[in-house]
Amino acid sequence: MVFRSSFPDVEIPDVSLHELLFGDLGDRADRVALVDGASGASLTYGQLATYVDRLAAALAARGIGKGDVVGILSPNTPYYAVVFHGILRAGATATTINALYTPDEVAHQLHDAGAKMLFTVSVLLPNAAPGAAKAGVTDVFVLDQADGYPSLAELLANDHPVPSVEIDPAEDIAVLPYSSGTTALPKGVMLTHRNLVANLAQCGPLLNLTQDTRILAVLPFFHIYGMQVLMNNGLYVGATVVTMPRFDLAEFLRVIAEHRTDRVYIAPPVAVALAKHPLVDQYDLSPLKTLFSGAAPLDVELADAVRKRLGCRVSQGYGMTEMSPVSHAIPDSRDDISVGTVGLIVPNLECRLVDPATGEDVGVDERGELWCKGPNIMKGYLNNPDATAATIDDEGWLHTGDVAVIDADGIVSIVDRVKELIKYKGYQVPPAELEAVLLTHPEIADAAVVGVRDEDGEEVPKAFVVLQAGSSISGADIMEFVAAHVAPHKKVRVVEFIEAIPKSASGKILRKDLRAREAAK
Repeated sequence: MVFRSSFPDVEIPDVSLHELLFGDLGDRADRVALVDGASGASLTYGQLATYVDRLAAALAARGIGKGDVVGILSPNTPYYAVVFHGILRAGATATTINALYTPDEVAHQLHDAGAKMLFTVSVLLPNAAPGAAKAGVTDVFVLDQADGYPSLAELLANDHPVPSVEIDPAEDIAVLPYSSGTTALPKGVMLTHRNLVANLAQCGPLLNLTQDTRILAVLPFFHIYGMQVLMNNGLYVGATVVTMPRFDLAEFLRVIAEHRTDRVYIAPPVAVALAKHPLVDQYDLSPLKTLFSGAAPLDVELADAVRKRLGCRVSQGYGMTEMSPVSHAIPDSRDDISVGTVGLIVPNLECRLVDPATGEDVGVDERGELWCKGPNIMKGYLNNPDATAATIDDEGWLHTGDVAVIDADGIVSIVDRVKELIKYKGYQVPPAELEAVLLTHPEIADAAVVGVRDEDGEEVPKAFVVLQAGSSISGADIMEFVAAHVAPHKKVRVVEFIEAIPKSASGKILRKDLRAREAAK
């Protein structure tokens, strides 16, 4: 059974992302596009468009164009948008890198993506510089200032001609974020210009954004959620996007109060602070009208506590990097839909629910793995046809790995996960990556990682470890070892020693047995 959106299909413009956002600024040119929440410095739409063209010209003069990849490793700032869209304006592809990555992780993504250049900021150079060097990337630029590194300002001061680039929206890759998909190591997700343009158009009927909307962008632009739902969608509708480089509760509350942001996007851990922390009462949060949660499930009782305390609307949606990313959302116009659901299917998207055991479609009010098909589905994983084929079948259905239920009104609820990916505070943590790190330790004979709930109900990575004979290493030692090799959100937070890792006849880790072991405690 195929489920379709209750909204009519929308027109998907056959243009590049740059043309969609900057092709005709009209009366937006003098309006403020982006604001630095800390300093108040801003860029108008006209300034942003000019800087994007200037950067594209500078990149083209350095030989960057179609088929090339440029990395961005930076926290949120108005100039992130300049770099991101300057790369695309030059016809190249942006690969956005987690600002918390270690040098090895930076190197892996730059090398795997085939990046020729990296943009970063001075505070991240201790990780960016060695990562770039290891990947063979010699052209490193900073968005601010750092001795020995050319700056974005220098690039923007050029007088080269703006390149004329022919973009095939359906084929040319605009952005290459990295996602773990269902189980494996991070893979480059090839999102075309059409994928990104389509998802902006698809979100329009559900999200009531206007030029008067003021969006708080604390969720990172390197993540597809921040990149598309906050940055690009804000620019698409002509709104004002107020950036924050990282989450700090006091600063978060100050920015809402002082910059009068009426639409705030979060991941569930922020909702906990908003519901419980006494600091919240010290700020005027009356400008806040809509709090939208994504990246991980939001508890209904927690959402209700936030709604009552702040007097704002609380909503949530669902998506994946592989879907550019939004496939479902609670429409702003539907206060009757429970925040315990992920709302309705976006226009131009088809969904199926498939029994993982039988492969047969299931119907209304029945549980099944969610499959999706539409113009926002990725082109595939970079240089990984096997992983692509395992995720998108021959008929174009993307298998999300999440179990859902769709009721008679078309309202979708995510109820379980087929996939093994751990979601820690909205960030993807692939068990296979942590297992690979664990197995490099000379005193570890075998290891497996699964997600478990901590005392706050947050899913955290737990390592089951088999030690080499005679080893006396402690769980704390193991957690410290892993922490030295991965970004903070990927750290192992619980360790249990066991005699053997349960595996199938083919050698695959039986994570369900480990989860059953946890459930029995």
